[in-house]
Amino acid sequence: MARPSARALGYVAAWLGAAAVAVTVGLVAVSSVGASVRDRGPLTAASDPTLETSATPDPAAERREDVFDGDYGSVTVACQGALAFGIRADPAAGWTTVLLDTEADDDIEAVFSSGPRSIEIEFYCDGGRPTVSDFEDQTLSDDD
Repeated sequence: MARPSARALGYVAAWLGAAAVAVTVGLVAVSSVGASVRDRGPLTAASDPTLETSATPDPAAERREDVFDGDYGSVTVACQGALAFGIRADPAAGWTTVLLDTEADDDIEAVFSSGPRSIEIEFYCDGGRPTVSDFEDQTLSDDD
């Protein structure tokens, strides 16, 4: 069996080095830019030590409210800094409000139902403005 040439070993070493650099750059980019791109992420003691014990909006932060309308009716959500909270849920005729998170948190939820149909909406604050992060429209089948 022939020994690999020095040139072949050099190519293998260069490829391994390039792969290691690419993985490192990717990990650094994802971890440093990740949540900050959308001004969102877990509210922990690492991001703000006061939030571990209290999710009280910063009184100096501007408060913004938006109303989100749909088949279900409407829901008013406010943001103050990175904290969101539900203000009001007005279900449409035939709909019921199942849940509206009114306590300040990094993300909140509103759930509406009408017969076998339910709509679940999650909100967060993107740059201080209420934003929908997830919208689920489900209909239970007769088997459920």
